[in-house]
Amino acid sequence: MSTVHILIAAALLATASLDTQAASRCAVGTTVTQQAIVNCTAETAWIASGAAGQRKVIFQVPAGTAPNAGWPVVLLFHGSLVRMNGFSYSADMPFGGYYQGLLVRTLLDNGFAVIAPNALTAAAAWQTNELVYAENYAQSNDRLFFDNLFAAMEAGHFGKLDAARWYATGISSGGYNTSRMAVSFPGRFKALAIQSASYATCVGARCQIPPSLPADHPPTLFLHGMADRVVPWTSMQPYHDRLLYQGIETVVHSEPTGGHAWFAASPGKILAWFNNHP
Repeated sequence: MSTVHILIAAALLATASLDTQAASRCAVGTTVTQQAIVNCTAETAWIASGAAGQRKVIFQVPAGTAPNAGWPVVLLFHGSLVRMNGFSYSADMPFGGYYQGLLVRTLLDNGFAVIAPNALTAAAAWQTNELVYAENYAQSNDRLFFDNLFAAMEAGHFGKLDAARWYATGISSGGYNTSRMAVSFPGRFKALAIQSASYATCVGARCQIPPSLPADHPPTLFLHGMADRVVPWTSMQPYHDRLLYQGIETVVHSEPTGGHAWFAASPGKILAWFNNHP
């Protein structure tokens, strides 16, 4: 563990009551002010991103010995304005960040490695739906970065990973980027889970779905609040409907009062979806 993550863990333990599961990388509990927190130990890697330099990647593998084929792995894409510096979360974080922490914990405790890269820009938005790159993604810095990240994953730089069991999930900008994995990296991913977002090139209410999606588009779970005013529920529905029309497995989990955020139900729903697509 890096020095920065040792300091984060030490600070949390000094101010909180934490319960750690046996053989878990994570602890959950409350601070002295009764604020809910979750903390998972994490490692840091740096991946080349061309002229832009290197990007920070936060990752962790489950406790214990990897299966013979390696750990199944989930790529976790953050939303705008929320960069990844570790796997420490509290109840006051925006966009339901605490539940993202519980998602990390749920995945690690159930045998999935988690890799959480950072977007390029200071605003921490992915390039998948930027006007200059949406239909010209091969020229984006994100494409170069992901090619390098995937090569590092295959080379074992993030531990022993199962090359046949890659998954992706993300929220908001990270949700659009999750869709990008299906569009620009065919055959890579077994299943996707998109929280509060839609198709790779959509932005908020502006969303046009292509008349034909890739035939090998992975099975996709959508989690979307019907009260989401940032990315309206109605911008997700045509994507889901197009997958249905093409016979690609897809499910929607909606919450009538849910906004633009992870839900308490998200960790369990996403784990079950990935487990159902080995």
